[in-house]
Parts: sequence; C-alpha cells; structure tokens
Amino acid sequence: MIRSVIFFTWLVLSMIPCAMAIVLASIFVRGAPLYWLAVCWLANIIHAARLIGGVNWRVQGLENLPAADTNQPVILCPKHQSTWETFAMPMIMPQPLAYVFKRELLMIPLFGWAIACLDMVHIDRGRPQEAWEKVARQGRALLARGLWIIMFPEGTRTVRGSQGRYKFGPARLARATDAMLVPIAVTSGQCWPRRSFRLRPGVIDVSIGPPILPEGRDPEDLISEVEHWIEREMRRLTPDDYA
Repeated sequence: MIRSVIFFTWLVLSMIPCAMAIVLASIFVRGAPLYWLAVCWLANIIHAARLIGGVNWRVQGLENLPAADTNQPVILCPKHQSTWETFAMPMIMPQPLAYVFKRELLMIPLFGWAIACLDMVHIDRGRPQEAWEKVARQGRALLARGLWIIMFPEGTRTVRGSQGRYKFGPARLARATDAMLVPIAVTSGQCWPRRSFRLRPGVIDVSIGPPILPEGRDPEDLISEVEHWIEREMRRLTPDDYA
C-alpha cells in the first residue's frame, strides 16, 4: 500500500508540469512534438510502476505489426482491464497513436486540457450516430497522416476474468478506411486492477495478434474475429482468471 501511495503521488505530481508544458507548447506547435512530449511522461509513469510497484511487462507478437514504411492504416483493438494499457501502448507501438475516448476525460483539470491539444478523437457516447460520424471523419484523416487509431472494442474497462460486449466501432471504421484490425490481449488487471489505487507486483502480458483485413467482410464478422482471438488468448495467458 505504501508503494502504491508513493506511485500515485508521483503520477499526479509529475503530470502537472508535463500537462502545463503541452498546453503552453500547443500555442506554437501541433502534432508530433506534442505527442512525443506526452509519450515521455507516459513512459515515465510505466517505468515508475515497475520501479516502485514491481509492475513489469513482456510483449509478444510485435512481428504481427506492419512495418512503418508501408503506410498501412492500422486500428489497434486491445483488451481493456486497467489504466496501464492506456499509458503503455504509445510506448510499445512503433507509430504515433490516436485514441478514441469519451469526451468526459476533457473535463479533468490539466490532464484533460493536455489531451485536448493532441490528435485524438473525443466522442459523446450519449449521441451514438454523431459519435460514429466524428470517428469516421477524423479517423480517416488521422490514418491518412500515418497515425494508428486505438479503440478499446469493449468500450470501457472490464473486471479481471470477465468479458464485456464487443462493439462494432473498430470494425465499421476498418471497413470505411480499409484499415487492418490488430487484436491485442492484455493481462493488466492482475497488477493494476480496475478502479483500484493499489498496485500488485507481477508481470503484465501484452500479446499482439495477427492482423485482420476488412476487405469483403461485414463489421459483425470482423468484430467477432477480434473478440474470438482476444478472449481465447486471455484464457491462454491467465487460465486461472477464467477457471
């Protein structure tokens, strides 16, 4: 508990100057410089969780990602159990990422102001049709610029050992933009539980699956394959959670 208190204190205190730097820098620059400034802070937090809380990680399946010079549009679809993967994915992935997230996060002082300056897609979940039109419009533009879109197909964090309802958003965007879907299993719930401020020492597995191409397939079929791969891999990585 003491180590967790130290870690979350560091998370908050280190966020303040970084968020202020991003907001101030956004007056003069946009795009990549702000993104990499944010990634520096995210990497700092992930390494702090390792050094202070004993939260390590290992990644497999990086070879399933397309090479950066191919200009292949990509939509990442990770399992979502905790805040850990939200912070870690930009550090793990070789390309800049653009998150699709609920607009309520923009209301968080400093943190929300900072992410509002980045190339992200914030949506109003209460207006699904309007949200989809925004995702399609901005997603297409961001993919064309070489960014990879990251969408959590379950929509929100799930309890360790559980399975949420997989939504069609990532598959619909893949069909609209000819982007490949990349399913990702993440076992973060065992070290950084959902809605918990207590870290647990251990190893988080990140398993990147083979890409799923959208051509000639409907969204229901695509998201079903994403769900099947992720949930099967989660049960392989943490069988006790699903016993």
